[in-house]
Order: sequence, then C-alpha cells, then structure tokens
Amino acid sequence: MQRRDFPDARLLQLTAAAVILIVLWFVIRGAMPEVWRTPGSPALYFTGVAGVLLLLVPVAFVLAKRGGHSANPVGWFNAHIVCSLAGMVLIAIHSGGFLRRPPALLLLALVALAVLGVWARVRGSRRMAATFASKAPAFTVPDAVTRERLRALIIEKRRLLVELDPQAAEGTFSVNLPHFLSHPRLALAYRRLAREESLLLGSRRAVSAQQAWWRPLHMALAWLFVLGVAIHVVTVTFFAGYVADGGPITWWHLKAW
Repeated sequence: MQRRDFPDARLLQLTAAAVILIVLWFVIRGAMPEVWRTPGSPALYFTGVAGVLLLLVPVAFVLAKRGGHSANPVGWFNAHIVCSLAGMVLIAIHSGGFLRRPPALLLLALVALAVLGVWARVRGSRRMAATFASKAPAFTVPDAVTRERLRALIIEKRRLLVELDPQAAEGTFSVNLPHFLSHPRLALAYRRLAREESLLLGSRRAVSAQQAWWRPLHMALAWLFVLGVAIHVVTVTFFAGYVADGGPITWWHLKAW
C-alpha cells in the first residue's frame, strides 16, 4: 500500500527548509526596507496575521482528530505539519528580529514544538511501535489491594460507559470531543477513572521518560502558545500605547491605552 503521510525524509527536508528560511531572514534583515524592520509595520502586521491563521490549522487538526468524524485524518496530519512550519517562518519574520521582547517567547515555543514534533515522528514513533505487543519489564503483578481497586475501577468504567457510549467496549474505548460535548459530567468521570487505572498499572513507568512525556509537553507548549497569542492580540489591539512605550503606534488597533 502506498504511504499517504509524509515519510521521515520529507519531514526532515521541510523542517530544514523552514530553518534555512528563518536563518536567511535574520541574515538579510538588515538590508531589507525599513517597513520590514519596523515592529508593527503594516507588512509585519499582516505577516503575523497570516502566520497565526496558518497555526490555527493544527488546532483544527486536533479538533478533527478528537471529534472522531474526520474523513481524512492523514490529510489533516500532513496539513498540520506544513502549516505549522510555514506559520513558524511567518512568525519569525513578524518578530522583526526583536528577540529580546516578551513576544519572542512565542517563537521559542514554536521552535520547541517543532523539535518535539520531529523527534516524535522520526525517533519516538519507532520506540512506540516497538512498545506495542512487547512485554514491558515495568509491568509487575499488582498486590491484592491494587487488584481489588483495579477491579472496582473497571466495574465503574463499564457502568459509566453504558450511559456514555452503549456501543463501545471498555477495553478499547477512549473519551473524545463529542462525548465531552454531549455528556461532559460522564466524560470527565470516565477520564478520571482511566487516569487512575493508568497510574495504578504504571503505564508511564513502563516506557522511557521521553516516550512517556513528549506528548504532554507538546500539548502544554501548544496551549501556552495559544494563550500567548491571545494575550499578544489583546495587548496590541487594546493596549497599543503600553506596547509602543511612548513610541509611534504603527499597527492597526482599537485603543491606545
């Protein structure tokens, strides 16, 4: 069967191209017209807007994946890679080369997200593939108290599942976005039980720290980036005077507080 997602070599090529474009921009920045070197200029403003719009595609990918109704999940995954890298390049240009200001942390978060994503695709995926169908040494026989608690957890999960999704099987079920929208209380309760079960089984201890924590770190950085972008948009739109710090306000804004 022909592979539909990006091969590792193509992903590395795209990532290298994005890095080269960013480095090239900072090298030639000094020779660019003033409009490309002035923070908040119309050119850099719209470059930032375009970058943020591209970076909304990964958010849409998460919603499509967690929604459980995507007709083309691989296409969404590929789009999330391309748009993330293109958005990172545009955000780097939008910075205007002023990396000693707080918004530069957003670019740093993007770089960290890209590094984690490439590692997960090129190296982490191989480790995860090797984990499946293998006997992990960290999985030990639980004691009687733990076994009783696990039994109670499974019974409670099955009871909740009858109300949450009657057609699903407890052993393979995973809470997704439609469950949270239709039955938020039941979905949160089921998620809590699943996490407690995973903790009792020592699932994270059964694999390396990189494999266990790359995704939580990836998601945390992504949400921090989204929060940072929201704060940045609010400040430059409504607190333009504070952002300009007494200088000229060269970007579109609603208030100059």
